[in-house]
Amino acid sequence: MPAPRFPVSLCVIAKDEERRLPRCLASARFADDVVVLDSGSSDRTVEVARAAGARTFVEPFRGHVLQKARAVELARHDWVLCLDADEELSPELAASIEAALRGAPAAAGFELPRKTWYAGRFVEHAGWWPEWRLRLFDRRHGGWTGADPHDRVEVKGRVDRLSGPLFHYAYRDLEHHLEKVNRYTTTMARGLAERGARFRWRDLVLRPPARFARMYLLRRGFLDGGRGFLLATIGAFYVFLKYAKLWELTRAARGDGEAAERGAPPS
Repeated sequence: MPAPRFPVSLCVIAKDEERRLPRCLASARFADDVVVLDSGSSDRTVEVARAAGARTFVEPFRGHVLQKARAVELARHDWVLCLDADEELSPELAASIEAALRGAPAAAGFELPRKTWYAGRFVEHAGWWPEWRLRLFDRRHGGWTGADPHDRVEVKGRVDRLSGPLFHYAYRDLEHHLEKVNRYTTTMARGLAERGARFRWRDLVLRPPARFARMYLLRRGFLDGGRGFLLATIGAFYVFLKYAKLWELTRAARGDGEAAERGAPPS
């Protein structure tokens, strides 16, 4: 007789995800509890989540890390599976998760191999496959951390890896990709500035080509053809834009400080 499976809560944060959310939730039908934390959708995301049987909450967006941590707080079970609305468990991965939770899991968390769909096919290289993401964990031993928008899970204890891809449908098209790059680099630059990071020209000059070389050459993005070149180029642009925005913020803060010293209002 097989060992009983530990109950697990599926935790998803969402906003304006009425199209992609059903696929995400349906891929984890085994979940004993489903939490969807919406941050003020203007479409039917809330209705879709409730129709799927999810316990649905609407709260202001706190940032990626805190929003995901809040979703975990709302879960009924200690074992949680955290997915984004644009992700989907493959049948193989769903079976791996169920098997891992049978009996007493020896690990405190499990990493899932994420595979991203881009421009009509899944990316096989450029550091995009496999992207190991710790998404299944015992919340008594860890939780969400990181710097927005790049959140991550950390646990105290052993971490194992599961088989079967976690499908990721991150970008509708190139425009959507660039919109995310612009939004995320703004968040990253602000976070760096708030933590007191200093702008250095060498970061702006050297880090972008280093990112391109790592993605396209070291991680064999060239084997993905034009997609690999495009991803490596955008990856380099991401780094460039992050430091360019940090320069802008640093310059603005310096100008405000100098104006204050002169007794003039900041521009």
